[in-house]
Amino acid sequence: MLPEKWKCFCCPPIVKPPRRGVIVPMDSTRPEHEQQIQTQAHQLLAQAQTSPVKPKRKKSDLTLAAVVIIQTWFRRRRALYEMRRKTAWTIYQNIEYAGEQDQLKLYNFFLELMQAVTKNPHDAQVVAKVLRRNSSLTGLVEEIETENLATAEVISVESSYRGPHIHTPIHKGHFEALIIAFQRGEMLHAHYVFLILHELRNILKRLPNINIVSTHQSKCVTVVGDLHGSLADLMVIFHKNGLPSNENPYIFNGDIVDRGFQSIEVFLLISVAFIVYPNNVYLNRGNHEDHVLNLRYGFMKEIIYKYKSNATRLLRLMENIYSWLPIASLIDDHIFVTHGGISDITDIKKINQIKRHKYVSVLSPSFIIPPNEDQFQISSIPNDILLEWRQILDLLWSDPKQSDGCEPNTYRGGGCYWGPDVTQQVLQKHNWSLLIRSHECKEEGFGYSHDKKVLTIFSASNYYAAGSNRGAYVKVMTNQPVVIVQFMSTRTSQRTLTLWERVSYVEDQAIKNLAEKFTANKSRLMHEFQLFDVQNTGRISVNDWCDVVTRVLDLQLPWRTLKSRLVDTDTNGNVVYESTFRSRELQFTSSVSTNTRRESLCQAIYRNKDLLETVFRAIDKDNSGVISMQEFTEVCSFLGKHNGSTLDEKQIMDLAASIDLNKNGVIDFNEFLEAFRIVDIGDRL
Repeated sequence: MLPEKWKCFCCPPIVKPPRRGVIVPMDSTRPEHEQQIQTQAHQLLAQAQTSPVKPKRKKSDLTLAAVVIIQTWFRRRRALYEMRRKTAWTIYQNIEYAGEQDQLKLYNFFLELMQAVTKNPHDAQVVAKVLRRNSSLTGLVEEIETENLATAEVISVESSYRGPHIHTPIHKGHFEALIIAFQRGEMLHAHYVFLILHELRNILKRLPNINIVSTHQSKCVTVVGDLHGSLADLMVIFHKNGLPSNENPYIFNGDIVDRGFQSIEVFLLISVAFIVYPNNVYLNRGNHEDHVLNLRYGFMKEIIYKYKSNATRLLRLMENIYSWLPIASLIDDHIFVTHGGISDITDIKKINQIKRHKYVSVLSPSFIIPPNEDQFQISSIPNDILLEWRQILDLLWSDPKQSDGCEPNTYRGGGCYWGPDVTQQVLQKHNWSLLIRSHECKEEGFGYSHDKKVLTIFSASNYYAAGSNRGAYVKVMTNQPVVIVQFMSTRTSQRTLTLWERVSYVEDQAIKNLAEKFTANKSRLMHEFQLFDVQNTGRISVNDWCDVVTRVLDLQLPWRTLKSRLVDTDTNGNVVYESTFRSRELQFTSSVSTNTRRESLCQAIYRNKDLLETVFRAIDKDNSGVISMQEFTEVCSFLGKHNGSTLDEKQIMDLAASIDLNKNGVIDFNEFLEAFRIVDIGDRL
C-alpha cells in the first residue's frame, strides 16, 4: 500500500464538502500540485461557511415522519376494509330479513286462500293441512296422545350401534359422554333422543312463563344468545366459560336450532344440561323454535336426513316441546332477558297469565286455524286474544330502533320496532335496569342501544360466512356491571385468516349470494332495463340501473358502491345492463328443450326455491321426502298466484314429468332442485 503522501493524479480530483475542518499535513516542502489542492480546499471551506446550510434533521424527527406516513396508510387501508365489510354485511342482512319477510308473506298468502273457501274449497282444505299443527284434542286426551307419540321403548337399539348410551336418571356423566361423542361426529340413536326429549318435556311443563333467576348463590349467570345449530360455538363457550353446573348457571336465550346442520346435537346437549341441572340451566324460546320456520331454515331437513324412519314422530314431539318453553327470564328482579324484545304493550302480569302451550306455532296459533276450517272467519277473532298473541309475538320477533315510538317491524315482517322512549317506559314500569335480548346478528357479537339499557347478545360466530362476525356471551354478576366475552370459532385444520383474507372472503360470499338473486330475477330485470333503453343500445344510466334493481329485488343496498363488482360501464359512465348476468346464468340441465316462456318459468321456480321447499316440506305430511305429481302441480299454482304471474298448467305438468327422472310417479325434492343449477359460464368454456 502506498504511503499517504503518494497520490494518484491520473484521474480528475473529486472534492466533497468537508464535514469538519480540513487538516493540512505539516510539511513545509509541498509540491506545487499539493499547494493547488490545498488552495481549492480553503476556497471550498470558505464557500461552505458563507453559504446557508440546511440544518441536519434529528433521528427522532425522521422516526416521527415515518410513523405519520405509516399511520396514514394504515388508516386509509383500514377504512377501505371497513367500507367493504359493512357493504357485505348490509347485503347479508337484507337477504336474511327478506327471507323472513317472504316466510310471513307466504303465510299471509295461505290465509287469503283460506278466506276464499267459498270460491275454491279444495284449495282451502289443502292450505289448512299445510298450516295446521295444533291438535284438535284437548286436556287429558291430548296429553296421552303426546306421551304415546314416540316412547323410547318402542324403538329398539341395534347391536351394531356404537354411540353413547343414555338411561334414566340422566346424570352429568351422560352429558360429558354426549359432548365427546358429538365432537367425534357420532349420532345419537333415536331411542335415546326420544328418551331425552320426553324427560325435557316433563320438566318444562312445570315451569312458569318467565324463569326467575338469582345470582346470590352462584354470584354469576351466563347468558348465551343465538347458536343456530353451531356446535363449534357451543364448544368454545363451554371451553372458555366452563360446563353448566349448580355453581355455573346458564340462560340459553332462544334460536338454538335452524341454519346450522348440527341443530339436533346442540339442542340435545342443552336439553341434557337442563335435565341434569333443572334449577341452574334456563331455556327461553326464540322465534326459530317454531315449526313454520323449521320448514324453511333447515331443522326439518336435518331431522329427516338423520332420523328418517322416526322423523315424523320426532318433529311432532319437537313442536310440542317448543310450546312448553318459557318465553323470558328475570335475573335478580331487575334484568329482563328475552329473545326478541319488547313493545309498548308489554306487561309482565299479562305474560304470566298466558297459557303458552297453546302456541305450538307463534306464526300459526290455534285461533287462526280452528278445528273446523270450513267455518273459518278471521274477522271473528276477539281483540283480547289478538292482544295476548301480540305479547308473545313481540317478545320473540321485535327489534330496537333509534327513534322514539313503536311501529310494525316491516323489515322482518313480524313483531315491532320499539324506540328509546318505549324502553324507558317499560323498564321504569317494572323497575328493571337492563334488557338483554338476542335475535340480531352483530359484527362484534354484541351491541348496546337506547343509552346502554338494551344489550344484544349473538353467540353464533361466522354466521354469514367465515370471519363475518364474532360470537359473544354475557356474564351477569351480583351488584356488578355485566361482563361481555367475545370469541370466534375456527376449525382446527384451518389457519387464522388475515384481515385482508377475512374481508375478501366475506365480501366474495356476499357478492355470490347477490349474484344468485340477479340470476333468479333475470327475466324481470331485463324487462325493466329495456323499458329505460328506448333506443335499444344495451345501456342505461347508473340512476336507472339502481332504481330497477332496488325495485325488482326489493333490497335496500348501496348499489352505486356495488356497481363495479356487478356490472360493466362504458366510457360515458352508462351501465351495460346485460353484463349483470354475464358471469352466472340459470341453466336447465335436463334434456328437455326450453323456449323463452319455459326459461321464465324455471327462473320463477328458482327465485322461489326457499318458499317452494317450505311448501313441499309442509305438504309432505308423512315426511317421506317425496310428493306426488298432483301435489307438485298444486304447489306451483299456489306460487304462481302468490307472485302475480300466470303459469300455464301444461307447462307445469311437462316440467314435473321431466323432473321425475326415474319415472316412478313421485318427485324427490332434492331431485327437483338438481334439475336447476346455477353454473359459471366459465365452466362451459
